[in-house]
Amino acid sequence: MSRKKVHVVPRSNGWAVQREGAARASSVHSTKAEAVQAGRAAAQSSGPGQLLIHGQDGKIQTEHTYGSDPYPPKG
Repeated sequence: MSRKKVHVVPRSNGWAVQREGAARASSVHSTKAEAVQAGRAAAQSSGPGQLLIHGQDGKIQTEHTYGSDPYPPKG
C-alpha cells in the first residue's frame, strides 16, 4: 500500500492544496499556514498519507508522514 500524497504549492492567488495526480487543486488559501492546515487534514484522512510542503520557488521544503508505515513490507 502506498501513501496518498498531498502537496501545498504556491499559486499566483495564494497557496493551493492538491492531491498528487489530480488535475485541480482541492482548495486555495490566502496564506501558506491555512493551506498547510488544510493539507494536513487531507493527508491524515486518507489513510497512510504524506504532506509535501513546497516553498515559493516550488521546491519541497518539508514533508510529513501520517499513518502506519508500510515499510518494511511483510514477507
